[in-house]
Amino acid sequence: MFDTFAEKKFLLKELVKKELTSKYKDSVLGILWSFFNPLLIMIVFTAIFSMLFGRQIQNYPVYFLSGRLLYDFYNAATKGAMRSIKRNGNLIKKIYVPKYMFSVSAVLYEFINFLISFVILIGVMVFTGATFYPTIIYGIIPVILLLILIFGVGLILAVCNTYFTDVGHLYNVFTLLLMYASALFYPMEIVPSQIQKIFTLNPIYSAISCFRECIYGVVPTTSTLLYLAAFAFTTLGIGVLLFKIYEKKLVLEI
Repeated sequence: MFDTFAEKKFLLKELVKKELTSKYKDSVLGILWSFFNPLLIMIVFTAIFSMLFGRQIQNYPVYFLSGRLLYDFYNAATKGAMRSIKRNGNLIKKIYVPKYMFSVSAVLYEFINFLISFVILIGVMVFTGATFYPTIIYGIIPVILLLILIFGVGLILAVCNTYFTDVGHLYNVFTLLLMYASALFYPMEIVPSQIQKIFTLNPIYSAISCFRECIYGVVPTTSTLLYLAAFAFTTLGIGVLLFKIYEKKLVLEI
């Protein structure tokens, strides 16, 4: 399935361009929403929750935004991949295109959005006087592992959603629960210790906590990174296998 991936780079590039132009087609601000959306959300959440958690969390705007950016990336990318096959059904029926390319392009498009949004995080760090620790460079590790996880989840969802439309509705509920289980706007210390152990099993929380540690000058623990890596590569393996089994049958379900 992926043996011709190198030969399809041009096609992938065009699909990502298609994602960009279709999303911002009728928008006045266009791609600038990639800057304004996370910034506006951060301002609202900071105004509300900094009064509750500001004393417990150093530089609350940076704490919240660093978690929110990773969660939004996961949320948007997996949902984009999930809908990618059905959304491009007419094109898939007309010409032969490797179907996984649609899911991959949806994820890469959201990754570009994430990189653009990261500029906002840097700006907020400068504005709030945050220290830029050398460990920030290690933040690329949880981001890459999260990207691998997203590819896996996206492929799984793309297959499942093509066969069962209800998957999309259920996944919306799941991602809402996932947001509250990822400690985006509150410190983990307020959660009972028994529940904290459950939260640590959440790979999204692992990615966010590792990324935040890098921002705040702490080297992430090896055990957390290994857990995230194992979860990400296992999920990717399952996604590739599932997609390989059902790829040729997907066109019949569109």
